[in-house]
Amino acid sequence: MNDLKAEIGKRRIFGIISHPDAGKTTLTEKLLLFGGAIQKAGTVKRNKAEKTATSDFMEIEKQRGISVATSVMGFSYKGCQINILDTPGHKDFAEDTYRTLTAVDSVILVIDCVKGVEEQTRKLMHVCRMRHIPVMVFINKMDREGKDPFDLLEEIEKELNISTRPLSWPIGIGSTFAGVYHLYKKQLKLFSGNYKKQIAHDYIQLEDISSKELENQVGENAAQKLREEAELVEGVYEPFDLALYRSGYLAPVFFGSAINNFGIEELLDTFIEIAPSPQPRETDKRIVNPEEDKFSGFIFKIHANLDPNHRDRIAFCRICSGKFERNKFYQHIRLGKKLKFSSPTSFMADAKSLVEEAWPGDVIGLYDAGNFKIGDTLTEGEQMRYMGIPSFSPEIFKELENTDPMKTKQLEKGISQLVDEGVAQLFVQNLGSRKFVGTVGELQFEVIKFRLLHEYGASCNFRAISFTKASWISSEKTEQLERLKRSQANRIAYDKEDRPVYLSNSKWDIESTMREYPDIVFHETSEY
Repeated sequence: MNDLKAEIGKRRIFGIISHPDAGKTTLTEKLLLFGGAIQKAGTVKRNKAEKTATSDFMEIEKQRGISVATSVMGFSYKGCQINILDTPGHKDFAEDTYRTLTAVDSVILVIDCVKGVEEQTRKLMHVCRMRHIPVMVFINKMDREGKDPFDLLEEIEKELNISTRPLSWPIGIGSTFAGVYHLYKKQLKLFSGNYKKQIAHDYIQLEDISSKELENQVGENAAQKLREEAELVEGVYEPFDLALYRSGYLAPVFFGSAINNFGIEELLDTFIEIAPSPQPRETDKRIVNPEEDKFSGFIFKIHANLDPNHRDRIAFCRICSGKFERNKFYQHIRLGKKLKFSSPTSFMADAKSLVEEAWPGDVIGLYDAGNFKIGDTLTEGEQMRYMGIPSFSPEIFKELENTDPMKTKQLEKGISQLVDEGVAQLFVQNLGSRKFVGTVGELQFEVIKFRLLHEYGASCNFRAISFTKASWISSEKTEQLERLKRSQANRIAYDKEDRPVYLSNSKWDIESTMREYPDIVFHETSEY
């Protein structure tokens, strides 16, 4: 029990979220660099000669320079075991990010100081607020001419509906940016030279900003401005309240430049001190405490063909309680059978290592022969299910067309596995066996087509159709449900769990059907 308590206390699991291009993957790289997990940082948008970002490992990500799948990375830092889930920023892959937020205990939200709060930032923050996830804000790209720090804080509070408390403060901005002052620890580090790829060791550290040494290092004007602004911050803002942060009501804010390594150490040092260790989680039966003896966990992501040379499929399991052990039998709740895992892995992006044991707050990869679906629960026998990773209605629907009948089996297998991964949703019509693929954005169709061809050898096209919304349907009156299925067979399809779905192409269309069939319930999500 003491072992378990100590291991839980060491762990921090968090997601990094942002609007595309705010510098999220660069920040992830730098956290790994400071944590000693990598020796040299890569870049996302890069020259051929430069290294690819560690967390972007899928072929299409390397080609396009964007993150399209959540990456999992673990490293040790100052006695803590930190697990980062780097999420896709692009809105077309928002569902992957929403699912990832069910597996973390806190979040770092990255904001571009030039652009401020953007559309995707609002949506992601809304999900965090719904789940009361503690959020830290990192305002990035301070080496560019951006918005005034006080204006940014006001914008965050107004747009994201959360209180803020700066815990670090920038010295200058753009061409005058010289570093950050750690308000929380009252420390100032100034770097000299260019440390984009490695960590700077020859910095000047000042314990007191009233020291005359500050003028010598940054000049009289910058020194005076920093002192005035630091005094203003301390006067305007209440002292940092840990309980409000952990309840999701207060966001500590850090400033920096991930590409230049400014502000990263301040963020990381404060994070391990204030971020929550693994928290209790809700199941359909009860709340599970991480310190319970018996193992339990849930699958929040599935990734096929992580290694293109081996046709492997990995289920990502977030451990919620107890100790996981290799080669021990665990109960798969949905299937009602026992499974054991001989090669569970931990991750450093695409580098994997074998795990003998793992603890609450860890994410492990389980090799899967098709047993898992997103949302599945594993336990030591207790019949319970971790709550909620629902499917929302997609926004774009297209019909899947097979362009090579000789590869029908490969296409069937490929689309089935990609749907299990959560890349898209699949709706099948019994009438003529038509297959409709639903996604949040156009880019997903490109990714599906690319992966079907390169990973399964299957070629396909997507044909535009007029449907714009999927509603899951249920009714206590079976005969009315059957009548709807018969009379509107061209609009009825079934999801991958074989649940009936009504496909509509306008608000008027669905409202008139609801009036005609008052005893049928039209659900917004697949969990009802």
